[in-house]
Amino acid sequence: METNLKRLVVFLLLVPPAIAAAQQRPLRLWYQQPASQWEGAVPLGNGRLGMTPDGGVARENIVLNDITLWSGSPQDANNYDAYKSLPAIRQFLFEGKNDSAQQLVDQNFICKGPGSGGPQWGCFQTLGNLGLAFSYAGNAAYKNYTRTLSLDSALAVVTYEVNGVHFKKEYFTSFHTDVAIIRITADKPHQVNCTISLDRAENGTTMVKDNTLQLSGQLDNGKDGKGMQYVAQVKAALKDGTQTTTAHSLVVTNATELILYISAGTDFRNTAYEQQTAALLATALRLPYAQEKQLHVLAYRQLFHRVQLSLGTPAKDSLPTDARLQAFQKDPGADNGLPVLFFQFGRYLSISSTRVGLLPPNLQGLWAQQVHTPWNGDYHLDVNVEMNHWPVEVSNLPELNLPLADLVQKMVPHGETTAKAYYNAAGWVAHVITNVWQYTEPGESASWGAAKSGSGWLCDNLWQHYDFTRDTAYLHSIYPVLKGSALFYKSILVRDPKTQWLVTSPSSSPENSFYLPNGKTASICLGPTIDNQIIRELFQNVITAAEVLHLDKALQDTLHYQLTQLPPAGRVAADGSLMEWLEDYRQTDVHHRHVSHLYGLFPANLITPDSTPALAAASKKTLNDRGDDGPSWSIAYKMLWWSRLYDGNRAYKLFVNLMRPTFGTDINYGAGGGIYPNLFSAGPPFQIDANFGGEAGIAEMLLQSHAGYIHLLPAIPDAWKAAGQVKGLKARGNFLVDFSWKEGKITSYKIHSTTPARVKVKVNGVIKEVTASKG
Repeated sequence: METNLKRLVVFLLLVPPAIAAAQQRPLRLWYQQPASQWEGAVPLGNGRLGMTPDGGVARENIVLNDITLWSGSPQDANNYDAYKSLPAIRQFLFEGKNDSAQQLVDQNFICKGPGSGGPQWGCFQTLGNLGLAFSYAGNAAYKNYTRTLSLDSALAVVTYEVNGVHFKKEYFTSFHTDVAIIRITADKPHQVNCTISLDRAENGTTMVKDNTLQLSGQLDNGKDGKGMQYVAQVKAALKDGTQTTTAHSLVVTNATELILYISAGTDFRNTAYEQQTAALLATALRLPYAQEKQLHVLAYRQLFHRVQLSLGTPAKDSLPTDARLQAFQKDPGADNGLPVLFFQFGRYLSISSTRVGLLPPNLQGLWAQQVHTPWNGDYHLDVNVEMNHWPVEVSNLPELNLPLADLVQKMVPHGETTAKAYYNAAGWVAHVITNVWQYTEPGESASWGAAKSGSGWLCDNLWQHYDFTRDTAYLHSIYPVLKGSALFYKSILVRDPKTQWLVTSPSSSPENSFYLPNGKTASICLGPTIDNQIIRELFQNVITAAEVLHLDKALQDTLHYQLTQLPPAGRVAADGSLMEWLEDYRQTDVHHRHVSHLYGLFPANLITPDSTPALAAASKKTLNDRGDDGPSWSIAYKMLWWSRLYDGNRAYKLFVNLMRPTFGTDINYGAGGGIYPNLFSAGPPFQIDANFGGEAGIAEMLLQSHAGYIHLLPAIPDAWKAAGQVKGLKARGNFLVDFSWKEGKITSYKIHSTTPARVKVKVNGVIKEVTASKG
């Protein structure tokens, strides 16, 4: 026994064959034609630069992005007299006159000016379009076309044949030299003929200087027009052939090989962006292409190869991805490889759309084809940006949570100003939306903009990184953020005269409304369930953090007391569902896309089938009433809730629903989400949150660790029971977990830890305590 405890890795075998590291391959998206719309182009990114090539033969459009390219500028939209309206608003709410309270909120308790609808708010914007116009000898008709994105190497490849000549294009955004690279070759000499252009719909000037194609400009800041500056540069390297230039393009004639190097930068926190852009380009040009590609792949795989997943057979990779999506709807059980592909695609998108020291992925990750992206391509704080980060810890990419922590830390001073202006309160607050300019004020309408759970919800994401890693240095760095948020909620709670509970006032349940007894509708209310759940969770986390760091004993005592005065984490309504508001109001839309009052079920652990069975049953009733449809992010969230309720088949049904093929790009608030041909998730339009939410949902079906133990296969659907293997998922407490199963039963598992530690694990329905050792 002593020898076993000293082994580097605990290896618990229930069946003789040892676990094998199985990874379903190939992990690729592939097609037999160029993309017919941008949402069919494969996304490439290295955390800063993005590129989506459509793979065209005669003409190709490649949309370029930089994660930092934003219009707008910092603004002060605080109404510094707003707090003076609080007594009247609260009195109306105490009297049940929510409609009158809402009128006052709309008059005095929203942001000053146009808010997110104005130019100073700004938006995430496309960098521009790289155009490639090809000419071929003779007839330009093509055949034997394939277009592929390899998730294993972060490389896209297009191959086709024209007039007996085989052409190949390779694309990647380098994780090594931080430039984008495109290599075009032909299997016969002197066949590559191409005109390269670079443009942007507005605020862009193109020129050619020293054989370098350059696009540069300055975006609108909403004040004097002098906003963020940017530059993109393209350089061509040829084997054989010649290069000439026009005023706005590079012209390549009779080359056997053409390599394009694209470097770009903005002055976001970087005054030397022009010099840096040129230096990155020069460095990349000095490296042999084969070496550059190899170093890129190695750097990317350091992140991607941490997790391996197989759900057994069958898989239908022989079908192009767009056809595969169609086939999956007809017979999901015939393709267990598609959930694996979608899960790993989510991990690929996380790796590709953010990096330490930069910005977190926004509503579109880092990929945008428009100057004005839908919903400004910003950060919505009432589920969306949080959902973007739900999978990074469990999928073993913990460092990709840090850009969000950085964004939140920079918001705090602005949030302190907003807390004073609107609530005369201590601490800091953020409401429903933010941007790179640290906006924390309410939105421009009470119906959605007055919700104040955003800052507390963000603190959950920051806490999860500590809970998974147990990094006390990190906890020390974020403690002021957590504490400041708790101080805000502590200071604004008021005693409800009807229930005597401490509640928020005014507030709302994002982005829902209800009927009053007088038949009118309102959103503004006292103490919605999500507020009670977020505050309860935040206070508990701050107490724990203060205990770990040996800080703030008096604050711990105060929060302990206030926890006893809060409403419960959930209450059961007359119809058996979970109450969304303090009163048992009738909602205006029974199928509303937001189900905010289930926050306590996920991402929090306040409601579980084991510890709170009545609330879990009420949560099921709520989900059944809401239905399984909605925008894709809503479907993904429902996957997570059903997983926490241990209903794998219902979660799987939602996954199948999520994977419905769609081509629509209209603005949608109700039913009808889906997946585009390139596996981007659709609201519609494209929103990346459901890619991450769906990935997190798959992980939650396989592994949970929120209830005080590691639970293997807590919600496995019948479709995946036959056999499967996982390697490298992460559990809270800084554990790495590998396991395999047959017929829905765990056959072997390993638990790794950086230091020897005892841990509880639930295996095949039995909770046992084991030792995980260093490994």
